[in-house]
Formats: sequence, structure tokens, C-alpha cells
Amino acid sequence: MQPLKACASLVALVVAGLGVVLSAQPAARRPNILFLFADDMRADTIAAHGNPRIHTPTLDDLARRGFSFREAHVFGGDSGAVCVASRAMLMTGRTLFHVQTSTMGDAPLLPEVLGKAGYATFGTGKWHNGEASWLRAFQRGRTVMFGGMSDHTKVPVKDLGADGRLTPVRVATTFSSELFADSVIDFLRSYKDPAPFFAYVAFTAPHDPRQPPAPFAQRYYDALPPLPPDFLPQFPFDNGGVRGEKGQMRDENLAPWPRPERMIREQIAEYYGMVTHLDGQIRRVLDALEATGRARDTIVVFAADNGLALGSHGLLGKQSVFEHSTRVPMIIVGPGIPAGGQSRALTYLHDLYPTLASLAGVAAPVGLDGASLQPVWQDRGTPRDSLFTVYTKTQRAVRDARWKLIAYPALGHLQLFDLQSDPHEITDLATQPARAGEIARLRALMAAWQARMGDTVPIPTTNVRPPALDLTGAPRTPDQWQPEWIVKKYFGG
Repeated sequence: MQPLKACASLVALVVAGLGVVLSAQPAARRPNILFLFADDMRADTIAAHGNPRIHTPTLDDLARRGFSFREAHVFGGDSGAVCVASRAMLMTGRTLFHVQTSTMGDAPLLPEVLGKAGYATFGTGKWHNGEASWLRAFQRGRTVMFGGMSDHTKVPVKDLGADGRLTPVRVATTFSSELFADSVIDFLRSYKDPAPFFAYVAFTAPHDPRQPPAPFAQRYYDALPPLPPDFLPQFPFDNGGVRGEKGQMRDENLAPWPRPERMIREQIAEYYGMVTHLDGQIRRVLDALEATGRARDTIVVFAADNGLALGSHGLLGKQSVFEHSTRVPMIIVGPGIPAGGQSRALTYLHDLYPTLASLAGVAAPVGLDGASLQPVWQDRGTPRDSLFTVYTKTQRAVRDARWKLIAYPALGHLQLFDLQSDPHEITDLATQPARAGEIARLRALMAAWQARMGDTVPIPTTNVRPPALDLTGAPRTPDQWQPEWIVKKYFGG
């Protein structure tokens, strides 16, 4: 009986330490996972998903070979750096109400759980949640950027040394997307073990500075993309993300007020150039995977941490709960996943944690807020019929397949949109008496979400017109990461 007791004790330790139970499936038979993660990439920047103005042949190919979640959203942000919370939620499967976002505390991390289940884990690129959590998550790593942003040609990175410690920071001068692609390609080529791998590539594109290599910008300068349909010269009031807690939001300073139409179109051109260049680097990574002979046994995920306004509603950043900033691209390709499929099921980025754990043959830890997406592509149901999104304490939103209510608690203001007829959230219906019933229903739905999440921000019971905001001529200061040509072009410096 002693061997049985020892085995039982081992299982108990695993369960207690991770909150997870491993399946009986041998590690060598589990699929590899290649996770490609973009930074600040809107959901509408993939040609195959309906944007005829952008060139994304690699992402188009992934959409044809895999399953696209067309209503994937990030839950929100607890600071202006939305990506901190977004990445924490992805890696823990928990919403920002249930995890300490800057460090992730002691929550079991997706790569950590996979690593303890027999996966070889590799990480490269952006990690915005502290070095300690990265060291828990990955067994191998190279060119890791600990922080939010940088000039794409001057990237501060660290490597994981043979002693298990991170090396001193060095500045890499290879363009960021190429740099991180090179690192994962080297890993794929050198990895010879029979155990499956989890490789995480967190690109910093298309996050600003929007400085694509010149040919990629010129492609879109030659035929400037149009303004977004929800373009405004200025956002009409301070939603909490326009000026920020310190009176100046970095993202919003990248163009003057009112927003010059030509300037916004040129910034979109540069943004599209970043996406197209990134698309080419992803092609290199996928070609390297194919050359290893492991592609057929590999799940490939492409997603992004959050969207971006880039002129929509007069905003430039992602500090809002509008669709352009919460919706993200999300595609999964791999064995058993239907090619060319897509769904409008309401999903979250943090649903990827339980989804990938399940595909890897690992039961997800207890206490996750995410739900497996396998039933969606298997036509067995959807994870939820509504979404709740937040930004700091200043914005709350709830939506279903048609209606969306946005609340601005500090302002006592509400907005109501019919997403079926108005997907760009242009016409606010909250003041129409005929819509009082929808507002009441959605307020109750929001209250239910708040109770479930432990969110105590009070939601307005009446609708007050907010004070108007006019930032015409407001001073702007470029941040330290913008290259000289951007400072000259957009700040007159």
C-alpha cells in the first residue's frame, strides 16, 4: 500500500499547489502550442475579416485554416496601460477584479501550468507584469522586454541565462517584430525534445511609435486609408480616458485637437504599415514551424491584447469601452479545429486560458473566470449571452448580441447603442423615452455582472448631460519613445 499512498500524496501536492489535475494523456502526444500576440491591434485590421484596405496575407491564411472569433473582447483595464490588465487576465484566466494585475500574485499562470504538465515553455517579446511572474511562467526565453513600449529600433531586452537568471538589460537594434520573430524561430529550429512545447511570442507591434520600415508605410501613403466611420474631431466630454488621472493621457497626445483629418489618415497608414510588416514576420515564424515537421501537431493562436481608437470617436488610445478598443482579433488553428469557421459568440481574451488547457489535456485550475471555447467550434453552445467591460472606475459597459449600455459613474451619464443597426456606436439612444425599458434591463444585467465580479462602482440611476470638453489648442508633449521624425511630423518639434 505504500506506493499507492505515495502516489496519492503526489497528486494531492499537485492539486494543492496548482489547483489543477493532469489528464492521463502522455505529454509527448499533446499538441504543441504557438501563441502569437499582437499589441494594440484592432479587430478590423485583417483583410479576410472584411478590411479591403489592408494587406495581411498571413493572417488571412490563418483565418482560412482556422476558426475566427469575431466578437472576442478584452475585459478592460484598471489603468491607462490597458495592456497590463489584459495580459494578466490572459495569463491567469481571471478578470482584473480577481487578480493583482501588475504582478499576477501567486495565480497559476497558463505557461506555468503547462510546464508542470510536461510542456517545454518558451517566451519572447513583451511582458508587462514583472520579472518574477515571467520566471514562474517560462523555462526558456530570449529577448524579453519587461515594460510597456519602446522605439521599435531600440528595444530594451533581457535573456534567460543558463543559470536560470535574467541577464542584464541590453538594447537590441533589430526592428522589434523581426527581433521577436528571430528569437522564436531559433527556438523552433533548435528544439529537438519529444515533449510538446508552448511558445509565446508577444510582439510590440502595431503599438506606437507607429514607425514601420519605410516601404511598409509608403504602401499606405500612396493610397491613404479612409477615416473610420465613427471619426470625430474631438470626443465631446472627459470620459476618464481623454485626460487621465494626471490631466494628460499619453495616447491622446499623438495628434492635436481638433483631430486633423489628413493627419489621422496618415497615422492610420503608418499603423497599417506596422500590421503588414508584422504579418510578414508571422509568415517567417510559420514557415520555420513547417520546416520542423511539427506544424500538423501544433495549435497556432493569433490574438491581441486590446484594440485602439485611432480617430474613432475623436480618440486615439484604448482607454474606453467602445467596441474599437475592446474588440480584438482572435484566431485558433490546429488539429480538430474546423478550417474557415467563424462565430459571433460573445467571448473574452481570457477564455483562451481554459481553452488551451483543455486542448493540452490539462484540467484548468479552479477559480477561472474564462470559459473553454471548444463548444463554440463544435456547435455545442456559447460561453455567455452578454459581456461586461470596464475601464478604471470611470467607465462600465454591458452588451448582448444587439444592445449596449455604457455608464460613466463619476458623470452620472449613460449611453445606449443598438449594435445591430449602429455597430460603430454613433447614435446614442439613451435619451429616447421609448428606450427606457432597454436601459432598465441592461442596468439590471450590469448589476448582476458587478455582483459576480465584486465590482462596487455605483451605476447612475439617472442620465445627466456631462460637461462639454474642448481641447482645441491644448498643449501636447511627446513621450520619450517617439523617434525624431514622428516628433517633427506630429508635434512640430
